[in-house]
Amino acid sequence: MSDQETSRSTDHDSPWKDALEHYFQEFLDLLFPVIHQQVDWSKGYSFLDKELQQITADANSGRRYADKLIKVYAHDGSETWVLIHVEVQGEPEDAFAERMYTYQYRLRDRYGVDVVSLAVLADTSPSFRPVAYHYARWGCELTFTFPSAKLIDWEGGWEELESSENVFALVVMAQIKAKRLQDGASRKDIKVALTRLLFERGYSREQIVRLFNIIDWMIQLPKALEPEFVQAVHAIEEEKHMPYVNTIERLGIEKGRQEAEQRALESKRNAARKLISLTEMNDQLIAEIEELTVEEVARLRAETQH
Repeated sequence: MSDQETSRSTDHDSPWKDALEHYFQEFLDLLFPVIHQQVDWSKGYSFLDKELQQITADANSGRRYADKLIKVYAHDGSETWVLIHVEVQGEPEDAFAERMYTYQYRLRDRYGVDVVSLAVLADTSPSFRPVAYHYARWGCELTFTFPSAKLIDWEGGWEELESSENVFALVVMAQIKAKRLQDGASRKDIKVALTRLLFERGYSREQIVRLFNIIDWMIQLPKALEPEFVQAVHAIEEEKHMPYVNTIERLGIEKGRQEAEQRALESKRNAARKLISLTEMNDQLIAEIEELTVEEVARLRAETQH
């Protein structure tokens, strides 16, 4: 694993699902404001995970992330289902628009309700902007269009995101930087900056914890930089007099130390295995060289011989 690889396998599905479930109204307000105005928020909304699963279970739809289906009500009282596709893949997908249409007609056919399909494109390709699916044959023609939000378009309005009172602006900033920044140091710096914004905006402790976890999921760091990040967050907490240390327990210094010790131990074991395979050294000498117990070296020798 290189220095640029993250400490956990890349996971954009979980943070987006979490963000949409907790901040759906803010999501629409920021990325689809016209649609946001059409919803009667006083009547609430509900997530339809089972309904979405039923129409996608047998779909050979390729790579997808955080598709969500939400039931809302329009101001005229009618029920509408909002289907959200979040694409965070690095490369454009040729079949994306067709998949949007496939989900649309399956939902419409199965449940007989109005479905509004929305696409969020978190890739970094400026030219990938699907907004319609079209086919025609022998006089039969269909065109399906859908609203689409390209996150990198917000790069030109970064200051607007930084000053926005909408909590979802932080999610958008984190996702953009997660895709743009590759080197660990830059990722750590922006992660610290976004964490500082959390504390400066006067959010409740619950809000800070939830948003921190989303940012933490999206912008992952090399393990070697996690202790520095933890220390930076501690400094912010002390400066703001907000001791929310348990919000970063996953990145706790103690855990980081334990993981470092485990990596060091595994490195010693690998070195001992090489000495066992390539030399005539006895277990005692190998144990002294690699700072292992004689029993540990004997066990490694037995594994190597088998």
